[in-house]
Amino acid sequence: MIETAPNIQRRTKIIATIGPASESPEVLRELLIAGVNLVRINMSHGTIERHKNVIQHVRNIARNLNFEVGILLDLQGPKIRIARFKDSEIELTVGHKFILDASLEDNAGDIHRVGIDYKNLAKDLKNGDRLLLDDGRIVMDVIAIKGKEIHCVVQLGGKLSNNKGINRQGGGLSAEALTPKDKQDIIFAANCGVDYVAVSFPRSAADLNYARSLLTAAGSAAGIVSKVERAEAIDNLEEIILASDAVMVARGDLGVEMGFAELPAIQKRIIRMSLEFNKPVITATQMMESMNYNSIPTRAEVSDVANAVLEGTDAVMLSAETASGLYPVKAVEAMAEVCLAAERQRETKFVRQNLDRDFTRVDEAIAMAAMYTASHLEVKAIVALTETGLTPLLMSRIRSGIPVYGISKSILARGKMTLYRGVYPIDFDISVFKRWEIIRAVLTELREHGIVHAGERVIVTRGDIIGQSGVANSMKIVTVEPANV
Repeated sequence: MIETAPNIQRRTKIIATIGPASESPEVLRELLIAGVNLVRINMSHGTIERHKNVIQHVRNIARNLNFEVGILLDLQGPKIRIARFKDSEIELTVGHKFILDASLEDNAGDIHRVGIDYKNLAKDLKNGDRLLLDDGRIVMDVIAIKGKEIHCVVQLGGKLSNNKGINRQGGGLSAEALTPKDKQDIIFAANCGVDYVAVSFPRSAADLNYARSLLTAAGSAAGIVSKVERAEAIDNLEEIILASDAVMVARGDLGVEMGFAELPAIQKRIIRMSLEFNKPVITATQMMESMNYNSIPTRAEVSDVANAVLEGTDAVMLSAETASGLYPVKAVEAMAEVCLAAERQRETKFVRQNLDRDFTRVDEAIAMAAMYTASHLEVKAIVALTETGLTPLLMSRIRSGIPVYGISKSILARGKMTLYRGVYPIDFDISVFKRWEIIRAVLTELREHGIVHAGERVIVTRGDIIGQSGVANSMKIVTVEPANV
């Protein structure tokens, strides 16, 4: 399958969260045509049946459009929330005394107190701790702990409604990364054959390794995405990245716990480290937030998306903008336009040479050699024959304007490659050809679909043993032949 999407020349990938505003087949089709590379299934909302329908619709539409579209299933994780109020919401003023009460019934909240879903919260807190509710819109200081009651005084007031999140400034809450619901959702992810599973609020590599073990036991080889959104995750950033298949800069809760002013530097650090450790990275949260209600983004949002692209992110993600916003398709179109404009800048095409770097893997050496050659020789494209998508991933770590086409018959490999910057997965079974026919057959397919043209140079990488993973050990520079040859 040769992808014919109009976004084939955009290197940065776009992830769209699917929700009530976008789950119909008609809107899903528009989103894919507008430029979505992966869809995000948010397990914090909706039902299993709705999610199953969305996944099926996406696959059917992608097949009909001849697109490769990845599926990212995002686990809810231990989001610590207040319960509900008798009248749905209250108004808090500065200096107001308020109690978070783990023993209160879920629907009994009032102006004086409200229940909480994490019953051990009081054990994690002490006098003087600062709590941020509703992503920091409400701020309270803890003044006393009495059994399961957390007595607070309001420092920043406003309306507080049902089920809003609670963060402790500086982190330190001990809720486990995987809830019983998450464990059931991992089984669902395996049964649906998703490409990636995102783990919310991991504190260390152990949380990610545990999630991977559950996913493997369920029969899935999907990639694990670590959502960096806890203060503790920043302290353990290197081990978390190394334990992940991809990393998400989840700026919502991270900004609450670390402080919004710290976010830009933290984002740069996470992207830089992910590139160094050969991991794809996603930048997420409020990238086009105003497009929930407006048909065009703000100038600040345009700069936010562009800066993420300039920093080297593999993907940018839309959340509420496509899940519940008024303009889901326009949000994708706007994001695609910004990505393309940022990619035209010279710094996004600069190849880091890494001449002083030692390689421990042959396939990494081949990938780097291909990228180095492409930057010093007039080359139209790089074609990587791959079983797992690893060689294209390694190539994508280098900033380059040269497209990489990942040729694979593996559904999972192609799904994973939908996340890699500058990599375009193509469904093509090379095993039906004799070894000496393979390169010509692949280039003929690409030429017939207008991706390459006669007379253009192409770099091809592959392994000696067709069908065996992890052994890319050769690179060849070839010239595309005319159709009549």
